[in-house]
Amino acid sequence: MRIEATNAIVRFGEQNALAGVDCAIGPGEMVALIGPNGAGKTTLMRVLAGLQPLQAGETRYDGRGARDLGRGELARRVAFLAQGGEAHWPLRVDHLVGLGRLPHRRAFSGPSAADHAAIEAALAAADVAHLRARTLRALSGGERARVLLARALAVEAEMLLADEPVAALDPLHQLGAMALLRSVARNGAGVVAVLHDLTLAVRFCDRLIVLAGGRVIADGPPSVLTDAVVAAAYGVDALRGEHRGEPFIVPWAATLTPTPLP
Repeated sequence: MRIEATNAIVRFGEQNALAGVDCAIGPGEMVALIGPNGAGKTTLMRVLAGLQPLQAGETRYDGRGARDLGRGELARRVAFLAQGGEAHWPLRVDHLVGLGRLPHRRAFSGPSAADHAAIEAALAAADVAHLRARTLRALSGGERARVLLARALAVEAEMLLADEPVAALDPLHQLGAMALLRSVARNGAGVVAVLHDLTLAVRFCDRLIVLAGGRVIADGPPSVLTDAVVAAAYGVDALRGEHRGEPFIVPWAATLTPTPLP
């Protein structure tokens, strides 16, 4: 699937959350959506998922609008992991992950063999199979985040949109989650992840989309995250380096002088 947002404008009251954003995500891409707080990242993710109405512009899925697809097809083809996602029922972990299969099931029918296989694969991939009999309320924040990621994986969608999927995870599980998302992309799905860790973005992702002030200020391979772009987006200087042939970038200090947006 290819998702395209064209001249996307979203306003909340008098404020533009998105101010004419153009972006396209294709199959097999691992894309990081980065930028400072309030840049419009979550709003853009919701636009791509078909959950956020636009004041202007359009979002198309393989050239079709969300209404043309219908909610059922859109739910099967696009999985959305919300920021700080929660479940409000005391469900077992395996039952919660099974909710990801609902778009594939007929009304009043039980889970099929394919559903069971997808649930088991998602539990194993997110490293939560050992938690299957526990309820979400009995889990730590990081465990809960991995279970919700498993629910999104269970959809087996063509496009996975994950809003801050590693925010609650410890370093080991952050690396595991990023490697997992990259493997999803390598297997042919498109993946978009909102990230705050710049090293994870440049190390694991094929492409970066940098948002600031509701608009895209850079879009391309990790090399687009230049010192000028970091300063313009975040107002910081960065320390850069390489370890075992892979790059890292660490925000180091506030810039001494304001940097205009590119």
